[in-house]
Amino acid sequence: MRKLIQQLAKFGVVGVIAFIIDIGVMNLIIHFHVSNIIASTVSFLVSLAFNYLASMKYVFTHRDDMARWMEVVVFFVSSAIGLGINEVVIWLGTSMLPANAISTMHAKYVLYSNGAKIAATVIVAIWNFIIRKWLLDAPAPGKASSQTSFAHRLGAFSLTHRPFGWK
Repeated sequence: MRKLIQQLAKFGVVGVIAFIIDIGVMNLIIHFHVSNIIASTVSFLVSLAFNYLASMKYVFTHRDDMARWMEVVVFFVSSAIGLGINEVVIWLGTSMLPANAISTMHAKYVLYSNGAKIAATVIVAIWNFIIRKWLLDAPAPGKASSQTSFAHRLGAFSLTHRPFGWK
């Protein structure tokens, strides 16, 4: 239980830094009257690069039974789902505003976009932790991974197969 609490704390620190990057880039782009959907997509992808590097270094332990290429695939596929969740929540957060709100009610548009971004971040953070803990985190030291678990089978597949015929 203690390891899980420490891991959640590290996940939170990495998440806060990624959020600052994400919301900062999003607001910078929205400042130039670019759609919040485009802005949040770009900002999400920028913060994702930091998030991958920091999460895999400080939060999650590499599974010995999984190739790095599969780790990257799982991380980015789960992140793509997170991006979809992010975009839907942000769209919902500003969908009640008039279509021209970005230029006629810019301050309100930015406020609603930021509120939606905060809600989306909470939802996506929960999704990310659960999926990454399940599929990417190694078992506790001294504890063998279940040979029948999906994560182990996915990892074993990745060790015996290379993507695109890589050698």
